Amino acid sequence: MFTGIVEELGTITAVEHSAHMARLTVHGPLVTSDAKHGDSIAVNGVCLTVVEVAEGSFTVDVVHETLQRSSLAKAEAGQAVNLERAVAAGQRLGGHIMQGHVDGTGTLLSRDGTGLTRFAMPPNLARYVVEKGSIAVDGVSLTVVDAGTDEFSIALIPTTLELTTLGRREPGDVVNLEVDVVAKYVERLATPHLAK
Repeated sequence: MFTGIVEELGTITAVEHSAHMARLTVHGPLVTSDAKHGDSIAVNGVCLTVVEVAEGSFTVDVVHETLQRSSLAKAEAGQAVNLERAVAAGQRLGGHIMQGHVDGTGTLLSRDGTGLTRFAMPPNLARYVVEKGSIAVDGVSLTVVDAGTDEFSIALIPTTLELTTLGRREPGDVVNLEVDVVAKYVERLATPHLAK
């Protein structure tokens, strides 16, 4: 589980593609300070399992499903990424409950001088995005300003723009989206009863 409070901006140092998967090596001295094989680290909001740790970097395997659903399909060496270790029991939940299971990708549409930023999203995710609700964009826990049928907006504070990849994003850039897991469970539990 994650909270969407980015701990560190890391850098992808190597990408190796093979049949239906990729192996990424990411430099992140803070998140690797206590990391070991089998730990979970979110990379741009995608929960990945550490397979190797060495000299301030970690290596992860990215399977076909993850490549299909996330922006990691286009990962390249030199790219900055948001990093967060899995939350430890008893820690503060500064953002919101996240699984690191990306629901799909969106596209940055615009950002104005006040930090108000608009993203396009797949219409099938719109039902889970509500005004003043939570959403994760590239692993950053954010509050929705307004939500439509195929786009939403958020207000980015200067700290978020400075300390995450969102400050480097330009219109047209693809981002990872994870909607609120609670909304998905409520829908699943309520659907059989609503049909009656």
